Amino acid sequence: MRRWAAVACMVVLGGVGAAACSSGSPSTSSAGTVPASSSTSSTVPPTTTVPVTPSTKAGLATCPTSALAASVHGSSGAAGTIEMTVALKSLSPHPCVLGGYPGLQMLAAGGSQLPTIVVRKGNYSFTAMPPSVVTITTGESVYFNLGYSDVPTGSETSCPVAASLEVTPPNSYTSLSLVARLGPCNGGTITVSPVFAATGTAAQTMA
Repeated sequence: MRRWAAVACMVVLGGVGAAACSSGSPSTSSAGTVPASSSTSSTVPPTTTVPVTPSTKAGLATCPTSALAASVHGSSGAAGTIEMTVALKSLSPHPCVLGGYPGLQMLAAGGSQLPTIVVRKGNYSFTAMPPSVVTITTGESVYFNLGYSDVPTGSETSCPVAASLEVTPPNSYTSLSLVARLGPCNGGTITVSPVFAATGTAAQTMA
């Protein structure tokens, strides 16, 4: 009888314990909470400030990097300031558009990257024009200017000289290279203009 009484007591206490657990305050749900961060990738390349949309140029597509050829159009220098103009020639069989700023990366003779700091617009008259969208057809080119100082600053005793320049066209994630010898000082600082047409209100004197 004592053993049956003990079992009955345990059952009753167990029920009371379960009731005590279920009678507490309900836990707060996290449903609908916005996570602090997400893993979505960016879809806007960092090389332009002029979005090219169908409404901008009658539905023309952005010129693909694979359909562009880059070359140095000219260069000049005075009083420690070097100016260079780069041409991007369209090889596409269809008209296409480019607008905004290109990305730049200096490369050594062996292809390794050199320190490169790119400044958009800057204080040079030949880089300070406003961005615009340019339409080009097969064989035509758009241009951009770049400028830099070749005078060492601060603790610099010399400035690294690039053998080639890697150019990322506006609205693109891929690059193309051209042979270009340049040696910007101040940590490899290069000021760049947006792309522009050879004629028109946005055209600038090319080096």
